[in-house]
Amino acid sequence: MDKGLNSDSKNIREALLNACSDFITQRLKTAQIALDQAVEASNDDTKSSAGDKYETTREMMQQEIERNKKMLLDAGQQGQVLKLIELNTSSQKIQLGSVVETNRGNFFMAIGVGKIQIKGVDFYAISQGSPLGLKLNGLQKGDVIDFNGNRYQILEVY
Repeated sequence: MDKGLNSDSKNIREALLNACSDFITQRLKTAQIALDQAVEASNDDTKSSAGDKYETTREMMQQEIERNKKMLLDAGQQGQVLKLIELNTSSQKIQLGSVVETNRGNFFMAIGVGKIQIKGVDFYAISQGSPLGLKLNGLQKGDVIDFNGNRYQILEVY
């Protein structure tokens, strides 16, 4: 990673946190719109003479409503995780909110968002509960882990 990025660690963490928050906001909006549409379609559907077809359609709509409710709940829970991240504190050990520079990429310990680019550098937002997150959690600069046949050396934590 560019040496200038580490010196700007608080701004990078803030930008990563904002990108994750934007992801959750968009997910919440999308799930709410889909839920509203599914509920509206369910309410608009009137019973036709083909009873079995009506029941099947009604069940499919109910499953869609439940799926969208679950998406809303999941996104809300991820939003709560983001609220736990303290930008004003840092630790030498990897924890929630840490940026981790390794020989195999840069990671932000938050929620599973995927690739986020900040100042031309790729970061991968991962959750602490993900397989790689579980391996990294609690480690510090200089530690080495093997994951999926790859060796990760921790170069920086901020």
